[in-house]
Amino acid sequence: MENFLLQAFVFLASASLIVPIAKRLGLGSTMGYLIAGILIGPYCLSFAHDIEVVKSFTEFGVVMMLFIIGLELKPSLLWKMRTSILGMGGFQVALATILISGLSIIFLPWRQALAVGLMFSISSTAIVLQILKEKDLMNTHAGKSIFSVLLFQDLVVIPIMALFPFLGKLSTPDSLEAAEGVVLNMSSFPAYVQWLIIIGVILVIFFGAKFLSIPIFRAAASTKMQEVFVAAALALIIGVSFLMSLVGLSPALGAFLAGVVLSDSEYRHELESNIEPFKGLFMGVFFMAIGASLNLIFIKEHLLLVLGVTLLMMLIKYLADLIVGFSFHIKGKDRLLFSLSLVQAGGFGFVLLQIAKSSGVFPISLVDLFNSAIAISMFLTPFVFILYDQLITRAGCKEISTNKEHVSDTIKSQGHKVILAGFGRLGTDVGRFLMAAGVKPTILDNDAARVSILRKYGYEVYYGDVTRFDLLKSAGAADAEVLVVSIKNLEKSRKLIEMSKKYFPNLKIVANAYDSSMTYELMDLEVDKIQKETYGSALEIGRDVLDMLGVETYASYRMMRLFRKKENDMMPNLKNQNRIDENNYISAVKQHDAVLENLLANSMQMNTKEVNKAWRSDNLEN
Repeated sequence: MENFLLQAFVFLASASLIVPIAKRLGLGSTMGYLIAGILIGPYCLSFAHDIEVVKSFTEFGVVMMLFIIGLELKPSLLWKMRTSILGMGGFQVALATILISGLSIIFLPWRQALAVGLMFSISSTAIVLQILKEKDLMNTHAGKSIFSVLLFQDLVVIPIMALFPFLGKLSTPDSLEAAEGVVLNMSSFPAYVQWLIIIGVILVIFFGAKFLSIPIFRAAASTKMQEVFVAAALALIIGVSFLMSLVGLSPALGAFLAGVVLSDSEYRHELESNIEPFKGLFMGVFFMAIGASLNLIFIKEHLLLVLGVTLLMMLIKYLADLIVGFSFHIKGKDRLLFSLSLVQAGGFGFVLLQIAKSSGVFPISLVDLFNSAIAISMFLTPFVFILYDQLITRAGCKEISTNKEHVSDTIKSQGHKVILAGFGRLGTDVGRFLMAAGVKPTILDNDAARVSILRKYGYEVYYGDVTRFDLLKSAGAADAEVLVVSIKNLEKSRKLIEMSKKYFPNLKIVANAYDSSMTYELMDLEVDKIQKETYGSALEIGRDVLDMLGVETYASYRMMRLFRKKENDMMPNLKNQNRIDENNYISAVKQHDAVLENLLANSMQMNTKEVNKAWRSDNLEN
């Protein structure tokens, strides 16, 4: 017990000291955890022991991460992503495997070469997604493409695990289950029975998460005790992980499946908010364990060989990623980000290496080499992202937001009737108008630099992610009357609106849409009022142009009002046509424009001479 407490203290204390320093230096939290692990490891200061035990325990953080990712992916979204997941992900894994195996076969037998290609084709979901989220790159075109590839890689790990024992000289002295230490020895069953058991476990997870877990969560929620709900959530994840491990499958994939099934449930946000802190802690210690397990003595003795294998593998994957990027029309800096993000090996590489070792695919002499190459490639990943930042900066590209993390502000709710989420270009004008009208809103924004600037101008703006339930609640959502959503990010807007409608049904919601597509999405969410971001300004500019062309003031104003009303009336029909077929939508837009043109032309022919006199400024003094 004392040894466990000492090890826990060493890991947590070193993380709390090293990670903040790494973040201040711009290295990111992932690099901080890896450096902390190296420092306390047996090959440096030797403060930490039993690294493999710690690493296997903290791999539960990967399981939690994929559960949360699954919660954010509705089945309908997965279906929409099928082309990128299967097409882009499948092409990337196949191409990387072929190129790496093709080079490896010069030095190794074909079975070992194929195993090397498969093992190094898998990238690090944990590290890449962590960095993408920190840099707010997940919702970019490159971020979505990277996620699709990583998701396919996590799925394809299962058949790769099943293949490795067959590469061990056509014999399996130690089965996959023995390597993983699972309870059920699957190798004792015929192949068809093994498949039936695997399918049965997956179905149990699917239907259990779909139907059995909901009453349990409902009962836990009814106690109004957060710790009970947390216990139920952890029990679900641990149970799913155990079932998947029982049959030799990836616990992370089982957690992902359970998350996807629960993504449509009413407890989605509670699950996400309750699991997130555990996930972050486990992931951090997992990265530390990777750093501590790095065999510095072996690397020192074979430095050129280790670096050569690592850098050559990363270069080959970069070339493969470039080809994939070109093939799927990823352009400019997005293609650069896509290609650089996937060059490392992944955490599953350690698992595959262990299976290959126990199955006789690799001799012991190669295990330390590949283990070092995998760890170093993961260790170099944050530097690769720093390289990306430098390259796009030198190229004069506008960087995507990379705000340093700030702790959310503490909000002192003052009973304000309006909550304004987002205080950017549009939100600032809305806020100024409301304050001038005597309505003081509670203003939230997640851009720390903008918040700092606005406070200099005297605005009371709070920093924080408004999609977090606890922050919205502390902003006074339970007592407010109106929520104004002026966020450009569709996914964040959707999450905020869904959460508000569920937990704060008293709130009327006015939302900003930056284009027609987002307007249609917000209409599906049944928002009370939707305003296109530049729509009002566009109509006012159009009216000014008509005035300059000699159109009477009242006539131009009336045409503007008619255009706005007819446009609003036609939006539901355009939304439906947009969901059916692109050709139908184009035809509907053309027909709609023709109707508007005829309507305004008829309006111009009306006799408004007397009314126009009242609108002319030169008549006001008469």
